[in-house]
Amino acid sequence: MEAQILFHGCTFSELANSIANILQNNTLIQAPAQEAELITRDEVCKLLNFNKTTLHKHTKEGRLKSYGIGNRVLYKRSEVLGAVKPLKR
Repeated sequence: MEAQILFHGCTFSELANSIANILQNNTLIQAPAQEAELITRDEVCKLLNFNKTTLHKHTKEGRLKSYGIGNRVLYKRSEVLGAVKPLKR
C-alpha cells in the first residue's frame, strides 16, 4: 500500500509554485559545483589528447587558465572544455 500525502489549505497553483521554487533552487546550488570541478594536468592532457609540453604552451599563452593549491597545478574542467572552439572554414 502506497503512502499518501494530503495537502489541506493549499491550492494547486501554490503547490506548483512551491515545487518549482524548490527545483530551481536545487538546480542553482548544484550547477556551480559541476563547473568548479578541478582536474589535474594529466587529466587535461588525456581529455584533450596532447602532452604536458603542449599544455604548458597553451597555459603560458593564456588559452588555458591554471589554478594552484600548494605545489599542485589544476584546471577547471568547464574552462578546459570551453577553450575548445570550432575551426572557421
